[in-house]
Amino acid sequence: MKYNHKAIEPKWQKIWEDKGVFHASDDSSKEKFYALIEFPYPSGQGLHVGHPRPYTALDTVARKKRLQGLNVLYPIGWDAFGLPTENYAIKNHIHPEIVTKNNIARFKKQIQSLGISFDWSREVNTTDPDYYKWTQWIFIQLFKVKSQWMLKITEYADRLINDLDLVNYPERVKAQQKNWIGRSTGAEVDFGTTTGDTLTVYTTRADTLYGATYMVISPEHPLIDKWADKLQNMDAIRAYQAAAARKSDFERTEVAKDKTGVKLEGVRAINPVNNKEIPIFISDYVLVSYGTGAIMAVPAHDTPGIMVNSGMLDGLSVDDAKVKIIDWLTGEGKGHAKVNYKLRDGVFSRQRYWGEPIPIVHCDKCGYVPLDESELPLRLPMVESYEPTDTGESPLANMTDWIRTTCPKCGGAALRETDTMPQWAGSSWYYLRYMDPHNNEALASKEALNYWSPVDWYNGGMEHTTLHLLYSRFWHKFLYDIGVVPTPEPYAKRTSHGMILGENGEKMSKSRGNVVNPDEIVDEYGADTMRLYEMFIGDFEKAAPWSQASIRGCRRFIERYWNLQNILIDGDAIRPELESAFHKAIKKVGDDIENIKFNTAIAALMALINDISNVKSINREELRIFSILLNPFAPHITEEVYEANKLGEGILAEAQWPQYDEAKCVDETVEIVVQVNGKIKAKLNVPVDADRESMLAMAKENEKVQAAIAGMTVIKEIAVPKKLVNLVVKLSK
Repeated sequence: MKYNHKAIEPKWQKIWEDKGVFHASDDSSKEKFYALIEFPYPSGQGLHVGHPRPYTALDTVARKKRLQGLNVLYPIGWDAFGLPTENYAIKNHIHPEIVTKNNIARFKKQIQSLGISFDWSREVNTTDPDYYKWTQWIFIQLFKVKSQWMLKITEYADRLINDLDLVNYPERVKAQQKNWIGRSTGAEVDFGTTTGDTLTVYTTRADTLYGATYMVISPEHPLIDKWADKLQNMDAIRAYQAAAARKSDFERTEVAKDKTGVKLEGVRAINPVNNKEIPIFISDYVLVSYGTGAIMAVPAHDTPGIMVNSGMLDGLSVDDAKVKIIDWLTGEGKGHAKVNYKLRDGVFSRQRYWGEPIPIVHCDKCGYVPLDESELPLRLPMVESYEPTDTGESPLANMTDWIRTTCPKCGGAALRETDTMPQWAGSSWYYLRYMDPHNNEALASKEALNYWSPVDWYNGGMEHTTLHLLYSRFWHKFLYDIGVVPTPEPYAKRTSHGMILGENGEKMSKSRGNVVNPDEIVDEYGADTMRLYEMFIGDFEKAAPWSQASIRGCRRFIERYWNLQNILIDGDAIRPELESAFHKAIKKVGDDIENIKFNTAIAALMALINDISNVKSINREELRIFSILLNPFAPHITEEVYEANKLGEGILAEAQWPQYDEAKCVDETVEIVVQVNGKIKAKLNVPVDADRESMLAMAKENEKVQAAIAGMTVIKEIAVPKKLVNLVVKLSK
């Protein structure tokens, strides 16, 4: 009977959901496993085949963990606020709420067609008032502690770096987080100026002060305006400031770009260690937001070693010189030690409509006042126009009836805030809501938080390593500090996946015309084939191009497995001739899933099916074990085979992962090559523990080797255990 994926896959998807097979239990007596993906933004384009790669990968892990008896939480939801939906709504005159609803429906149908074992009973949506009630609640806690909207992530900078030691993240992820935070240790040094003002610089190399030959300040530095009447080239300075203002911080600080600037004519700086006057330049690579917005320039730093031409520092090592100069600056009142960060605090608002309303009112008497928590959620009102106003304010600014309210503190007249929260607000804590998504009294109960925290395995794209991952860790640490969550870090483990590229090796996009729609693949080949291919396509952590020819190969493997039913025989134990192959496969598939080496796990199953084909039959126990090993990758077909052949009680998803015997994973024989004068003449299978003499004897018994050494004298014999025999010969006299 031919395998019909169009009948079998929907059948099992319905059975799983009707039975709630993948719904996590709140039974805290069980060992838990919490797997998390970055919840998708439901765009109008729907999924392309690159999106399911991380979903399928963690689904493979989650299914294996369930088969091992763990209580698995593998949830799904929607990061649904944001600018793309709002822009689409403006362009097409459809309310963003309707756009979002339609997009989610499409995404959900596509994801469900893939048989991902998500717990749909815990589905969340950041645009749902029952969800953003708690986003607003977290904002109020932040506001109460800081009394401002500037999120003080810099206060957590050291912990965000140091606590990376507590988690299992790839080194490249840790490095990106540390680089983004940009912690450096140095000194703030006060330079005098010819105007009498103090110009403070930040430097990590205070030991090079004697070599400073000029200073560079940001085009936005406030002293420029103060010196306007003393500067003789203000027109050139103003033109440069205007040009700098048109560039992003990224463009201004790009390493490869040529540095430009303007010298300030009329004001000079005074070096504090030798009182020498040096020129001052403005340049756009210096940002007013980093350090003091001013740096000193030393054409060539001393190389690590002994200081020379450095006054009081001569003869000292660089490290000792740093300590001495900072001590001297501090004693003279000309500077002090300083730790600096590239990371900046962020303003928590945006002038758009489609976002969480900020639960703050402005009262002329009391200032900014948060709503009483009993009034949450503050719902986003329906508006006729979603476009920003002519004044640049949010569309909510036109809703006078909604804006006018009373002050929660004094009861007087007040105005609601009309900005909304940035898109990342709802995605900074969604993993907590999954733990207890229907709780109306708290973002999650203490019991749920204590049981499910932390997330055991979080997979996401490298592009989200700096902003999303960093802000999520920051919010979590704040919630930890106020006693809401029980762990200092939200995610115990983080992995990242490579993109699936188009067949032309470029990133998939509509404009390139290389997007592959998963609906078409599922329709033609089936979800199991697509899942198997996405896991087999290559190293999970690296990008890989899509190949239509290769997906056909995966379909053939699926059909080979299906056809094992045609050679099924009775038997309740693995037969001796397949025992080693099965035990090695159980070990390798299990280990490779844990180590995200999905492609080599599948290769092991392909090798095992070849071993089965060589003996021309498979018994019931062998088929049962093979089906369980394949199940995390291809769940529908394995369920069908398991049920049709009555390989166990219940359904396969509720079966038990097989155990292996380490002793049976050891090869009894190994293939070696036999060379004569370095040229391969034969390949032999020898006992894995064969000694030198045994290897040489077996090599010389081989007919091909005998023919090669006939009439020759063996002058040297080389035997490398488990690898080769080489006979060095010459013509006999």
